[in-house]
Amino acid sequence: MKTIPLRQLVREPIKVKHWTRGGQTVRVTDDGEPLWLIQRDPEEPGHEARKEAVERELGELLRQPKSPVSLSQLIQDSRR
Repeated sequence: MKTIPLRQLVREPIKVKHWTRGGQTVRVTDDGEPLWLIQRDPEEPGHEARKEAVERELGELLRQPKSPVSLSQLIQDSRR
């Protein structure tokens, strides 16, 4: 759970939007005292379909054979 002061919520609402879209719950405080909890709407249209699509894609990727090139090698090559 993320915590954010009310003043920061007013100044940076997009940050809270990104957190809640990512599944985080955000506690809003006023003078250090809990005021609100903000969370993603569990019935947001398309949420389940998007989650299932991500799961399918991840499953397909995990079934593929491993690459003969390691990740560290790819990173080293990209820095040259």
